[in-house]
Amino acid sequence: MQNQSSRLPDFTRMGPVTLAVADLERSINFYTGPLGMTLLGTSGDTHARASVGVAGRPLLHLQERRNVRPQPNFSTGLYHVAILVPSRSDLGRVLINLARHDYRLQGASDHLVSEALYLADPDGNGLEIYRDRPRDQWRWQGDTVAMAVDPLDFEGVIRSAGDPNEPYTGMPERTTIGHVHLRVGDITVARQFYVDVLGFDAVATMPSALFVSAGRYHHHLGLNTWHSKGAPPPPEDSVGLLEYTIVVPDQAALDAVSDRLARAGLRYNARAGEVLVDDPWQNHIRLISETEAGG
Repeated sequence: MQNQSSRLPDFTRMGPVTLAVADLERSINFYTGPLGMTLLGTSGDTHARASVGVAGRPLLHLQERRNVRPQPNFSTGLYHVAILVPSRSDLGRVLINLARHDYRLQGASDHLVSEALYLADPDGNGLEIYRDRPRDQWRWQGDTVAMAVDPLDFEGVIRSAGDPNEPYTGMPERTTIGHVHLRVGDITVARQFYVDVLGFDAVATMPSALFVSAGRYHHHLGLNTWHSKGAPPPPEDSVGLLEYTIVVPDQAALDAVSDRLARAGLRYNARAGEVLVDDPWQNHIRLISETEAGG
């Protein structure tokens, strides 16, 4: 684990994610229908935009880009956005609602620390919907957390939802962005940026993937080269990740990030309440304080 002065604070969390989509109306229908988020607002300046979320809080910002193409298979960028629901029963209700809409899953896993469903939005942007097991059930060996890719107990998840015929009332108000998983070109370079400079702790490492977090969470960011080793960033005219947000407790934490970026000789833009920086694969990152995030 890193020296305290070079680490992100324990109460760091993930904030809203901005995605490029080809058809805004289609995306709104998906995120408010099968997933059950609330449409929080739209705008129609240079690019049509919408925000979807829960309890008045945005989880995703959707930006329409006409005539865009799918993200190339051999490229860096988004692997998936992971939406964290509060409980197993909430996950069960999402699963039942996806079935009602006949929306196909791409996979499902028990990761020991969590149970997860995998799917893609209508543009192919990867999504994970998951629930965490209680932290006292996570297994740590020193600073490394045990995770696995075991089969999901579908029957148990569905039973936890209660009456499967009850109407779906949408994602609960404590739903958040739990983590973001990125396709990167090099794990060593990813570690240098995300651990040595930004200040995350590495909590699980393998030759082709790295998982990092703050405050001994199982991971706030996943970084893999499973299909992207040495790959370039996706072209600007493709769907996918436009920006993701990291929320830190206060301005002091932002100032510390700025200091580390400056010492590393990296370009960034800092102003009161936020720091903007790109990772080595041009993934746009917005670090903001809880005050800027609205708590």
